[in-house]
Amino acid sequence: MNQHIGSSFDDFLVEEGLLAETEAVAIKRVIAYQIRQMMERNNLSKTAMAKRMQTSRSSLDRLLDPSNGSVTLQTLERAATALGKKLHIELA
Repeated sequence: MNQHIGSSFDDFLVEEGLLAETEAVAIKRVIAYQIRQMMERNNLSKTAMAKRMQTSRSSLDRLLDPSNGSVTLQTLERAATALGKKLHIELA
């Protein structure tokens, strides 16, 4: 009998030890997407956004790269401020 029948995908990821990493990648993709969308709505180029964030263009590129997980809270806060938003982080 198949041991995975009736289990969820999350159960599978837990069994494989991949749940935390998978969730982190998904969160990073959402954040990168949201920032990119707000930049487009505000007609902000990458150069202008980097200037508002008081950072380099390469740092902004890392932030917008959905596969790059090395983003600090400080960078996220700068991006939010540059877009006129507040960063809200919650443990659930």
